Amino acid sequence: MTKMTLGSHPFLLGFDQLERMLEQAEKSGTEGYPPFNIEQVSERAYRITLAVAGFADDDLSIIVEDRKLVVRGRISGKDEDRVYLHRGIAARQFMKSFVLADGVEVIGAATGNGLLHIDLERAEPEKRMQTIEISRG
Repeated sequence: MTKMTLGSHPFLLGFDQLERMLEQAEKSGTEGYPPFNIEQVSERAYRITLAVAGFADDDLSIIVEDRKLVVRGRISGKDEDRVYLHRGIAARQFMKSFVLADGVEVIGAATGNGLLHIDLERAEPEKRMQTIEISRG
């Protein structure tokens, strides 16, 4: 039996990009650190919240490239001279990525109380109608 993919179905023209996005999402950061939430705050708005305790704003970076939101955290070696008797607060570097649908844009990011909030918004879809002329030939 042959596996049917989105890109090969005759009625789904141009959906091969969706299939690639699904594969990319499957490969992206399945590690559980740092923990995060994704919430829908309105009909077209979302918020990603990551627990980034111990990270300063300068230790974090947020990049959107090719419909992929990438959040990185790297604590600079400020506390190399400290001697810990117990270290229960994770301070390791991380990279977390999220695949964004077409029309979803990052509208802002803020930190507070050890959390990084990234706000997203989906643009209103355009309703278009196109009439195609049939040429005689």
